[in-house]
Formats: sequence, structure tokens, C-alpha cells
Amino acid sequence: MLFPFWGKTSEDLEDFRSGRFDDYLENGQSFQEMTSLEKADVAIFPAYWHLTQKDEGSLNRGIQFLEMAKQTGKPAAILATGDRTQDVPVDNALAFFTSSFQSRRKPTEFAMPEWNVDFIKTEFDGQIPVRQKQAKPTVGFCGCAPPLGLPFGVKNLKAMLRIGSDLTRLSRWIFYRSGHTTRVRALNALTKSLLITTDFILRDQFAFTSKRLQGVPLDRKEHARQLRSEFCQNLVNSDYVLCASGYENYSIRFDEAFSCGRIPILIDTDCILPYDFAIDWDHYCVRIKEHELSSISEKVADFHDRLSAQEFVDLQHECRKLYQQWLSPEGFFANLHQCLKNANVSLPAPSKS
Repeated sequence: MLFPFWGKTSEDLEDFRSGRFDDYLENGQSFQEMTSLEKADVAIFPAYWHLTQKDEGSLNRGIQFLEMAKQTGKPAAILATGDRTQDVPVDNALAFFTSSFQSRRKPTEFAMPEWNVDFIKTEFDGQIPVRQKQAKPTVGFCGCAPPLGLPFGVKNLKAMLRIGSDLTRLSRWIFYRSGHTTRVRALNALTKSLLITTDFILRDQFAFTSKRLQGVPLDRKEHARQLRSEFCQNLVNSDYVLCASGYENYSIRFDEAFSCGRIPILIDTDCILPYDFAIDWDHYCVRIKEHELSSISEKVADFHDRLSAQEFVDLQHECRKLYQQWLSPEGFFANLHQCLKNANVSLPAPSKS
């Protein structure tokens, strides 16, 4: 959030997310300003909160920051990636996590996206490729869903054992999160259906960063570019995009689908969505509860059938607009004040000393 004032941190140009904050860096100061604590509407903790968990000194400094804001009568905000595993220790702090759980949610807790590069700007000159409605909806997915797509071996066997432990509910005693079981179940159910057309690309790795490509015999930059291009094409060549969590309870694909003007199929694993107090998410996506996975194809087909040809086209533009206004870095931070109004934050009167 502070990049427009401090500049962004250094980036690995080989990382597929490089450049994702460039537009926000340029435009962020047009709708927010940095000022003194006395004049501010909110105090932003200037580092990801999960980094304070590494040692007691860092955590104490973080708590001291939040307490200082509280004593001056100001709400504070913390941001963190990954699953929320601990409650925020100060009750005046708004917490923004990429991954959390609706059943454990606090009144001051909100979701934020895990941002990636905007494909429509980088690959399509800012215009979404509009798809016309067909009788059968096309559902796309490009990514990792172990054991699907893995050659027979140790990784494949481990993934199969994990899914078996999930389905028998043994995993709740072993793992914090169930992993990719819901993703695998959704892919299998969609593949077997005659109601839809599928376009699935199954990978044997989780990301396109340079660390994941050490053993690639080709030029790593070119190979990463090729993988990312295939991912992008799979998005724009689909009507609907399967979005299911992995080891953490969120889906990066959810935001990427909206950025490309595509309709997400969200497998709802007790997740929190950004600005859910202001956005009717069920208008923009097909939401499937975990216990509904066996009927996922029917629900997608029904959603598709209820749209006229023009409504289907209009919804693509609406999804892109929603991304720009709410989910892009600029859109998300420009609306942050709405979370301040929505949150139940108890603050003391500011100290006069």
C-alpha cells in the first residue's frame, strides 16, 4: 500500500508477477496521501504482519505500533499474505489477509487479493477478448492439481495418500489444510460431464518463478514466458474458470479470471471475499459449496442457461469492470475507506498529552 510514497521493493524480473504494482505506483497518490498520525484516517503498519511472527522483538514492535495508534484514537491496519493463523493482538486493528475463514472471521477482518500482472493490459492492449455465448459453456483450468497430471512416482503416491486421508477425514488430525482435494474433485466431476466443454491443462509444478525452473533444460526466461502465455490463453479462451483453493484458503485464479473478463467458478471452502459487504459476488460468479461438488456441472450449466446471449457478453465486461474498480491494486486501496466505515472498531478518546 505504501509503494506510491516509498517506491516498490526490488523485483526479480524473471518472476511472473514482476510489474504488477507499476500502475498503482504511478497513480496511488491521486486518491490517498501520507500525513502525520494526528491528521491520518488510518495508521498502516509498514510491513506484512506475518513477518512479525518470526521473533519476539518484531512482534513486540508491531504491537507497540498498533497501541500507539489506538492511544491517539486512530484505527490501524495490517496486511498479511497466507492463511490467518493467529488473532491480531490489538482490538483497534483492521486485518487484511489473502487467506482466511468465514467461520472464524472477526468484525475487523477483511480479505485482499493476491495480485498478479494484469494480462489485459500486458497482452491485449487493455481490451478483453469478448466471447459469444455457445450452447455448452467452456470451463478452463491451467495449473497444478496433484495427483492429476503427475507421472507415477513418489509425488504422485503422496498426493493420492493425502486425498485419501482427506476423503476419510483423517487429514484433520495431520494437516492444517486439506490441500488440493476439492480442486481434484471439481476437475474430475467436470471432466465426466456432458453438459460442458472442458479445457484443462494440468501441470506438475505450482508456479512459474525462477526457483521452480532450475531443472528446465531450455532457457528459463523463455520457458517461464511460454508457461505463463499458455496460462493466459487458457483464461481468455474459456467462458468460465475453475477457482479452487490449494494449501491456503484462497485462489489467485479468482482475481485473474475477473481481470480477463471471465466468470469464475468459485469452490467456496469457507473463504472470505474482498468487499463482500459491498459486492454481490453471486451475480458475477458461480459459487459452489464443497458439499455440492457432485453437482458442479449442473450448476454451471444452469447459470449459463439463465443468461441470454447479450447478458453473457455484458457479464464479461462487468467482470472486467469489477476487477478494475475493486480488485486491482488501485481499485482495492481506493476503496479501503469503506472497510473503515464497515468495521466495528472500538477506540479510546485521543490523548491530549
